[in-house]
Amino acid sequence: MLKRVLFGTFAALVLVGGLAYVMAPGIADRMMNKRSGSPPWTVSAEAESLTKAIGPIDLHNDVLLWGRDITKKSDHGHVDLPRLQEGHFALAVFSTVTKTPKGINYIQNDSSTDQIKLLAQLSGWPAAAITWRVRRAIFEADRLHAAIAASHGDLLLITTRSRLDSLLALRARGSNSVGALLSTEGLHAIDGQLANLDTLFAHGFRAAGITHFFDNDLGGSAHGVTKGGLTPLGRATVQRMEQLGMVVDVAHGSPTVVSEVFAMATKPVWVSHGGVQAVCPGPRNLTDDQLRALAKTGGVIGIGYWDGALCDPTPANAAKAIRHVANTVGVDYVALGSDWDGATTEPFDASGIALVTDALLGQKFTPAEIAKILNANAVRVLRAVLPAR
Repeated sequence: MLKRVLFGTFAALVLVGGLAYVMAPGIADRMMNKRSGSPPWTVSAEAESLTKAIGPIDLHNDVLLWGRDITKKSDHGHVDLPRLQEGHFALAVFSTVTKTPKGINYIQNDSSTDQIKLLAQLSGWPAAAITWRVRRAIFEADRLHAAIAASHGDLLLITTRSRLDSLLALRARGSNSVGALLSTEGLHAIDGQLANLDTLFAHGFRAAGITHFFDNDLGGSAHGVTKGGLTPLGRATVQRMEQLGMVVDVAHGSPTVVSEVFAMATKPVWVSHGGVQAVCPGPRNLTDDQLRALAKTGGVIGIGYWDGALCDPTPANAAKAIRHVANTVGVDYVALGSDWDGATTEPFDASGIALVTDALLGQKFTPAEIAKILNANAVRVLRAVLPAR
């Protein structure tokens, strides 16, 4: 999620002058990606031990947008390799963001403005990335590729089932290597050309959202104007994603898009980051009927920790939302989806994920059930969707 204040901040900083031109993205990063709590995190020994043994998986962060060196621990924001390792993460999904509208909000946004272009200009992105959304996605993805190359094996790109299995085998032997899977938030990133989906796949992308905060040429957004269903391009794209081995993500999709994707899916679908209406009413949180349709695909919903997902953003409320999913459709269909570094204020960063484990213990989940929520459910989806090699 990128809140409506985000690019207003950029615009204001531009007016300050030349120094702001260089510093604005970093200042906005610090202003937008906040924590309501601070380490050291207070968790039980059982929760810490269980989290380390399981190796959590997170289905969504937006850190690549900001240009931080994610191989180094930052004093702000939510995600980098050191904090993922402190949280004992096995894998994280890194998303790219290629367009957001001016005045962004949860209720209604049109597609006539493009504030990521402003960010690209302020940050000195290449000319092609300023012009073409597919090049923006690739530019952000290249930040992850560079971090992987600099990590000396601590960060590993996951593109196939065999790579996933190799990562999990490494971790079973005591390695603290973290898997990284590339996604993009809204397939307006293909610039209306289905062939560009193959371009993203070739660059390492293995998941993608259909829409983000506005209706696009694939379908309607939960926050768009028409909030319509899948277009012919949207249907062709879902089919092509399944053929290639990419996870279809319906986070931010309109209710019609969500139901149509669930109905046509032949492989598991996920909602990478969101919540449930029973805990937090809102346009992008799933109803019980949607949860049941999601479960029929074999997919998962990644429960987030910010206000849009939980209303009251606390680990206890995250566990409450997870309990609701488990009670409604079963513990096999829920996972973690933080939305870290998505211009969100979060109760903890990646180093504090054991707080959720503690809250799940408080909800009387067993260690075996917590292992499914933190790791095994996401692994099952990836093994069902990713290409073998």
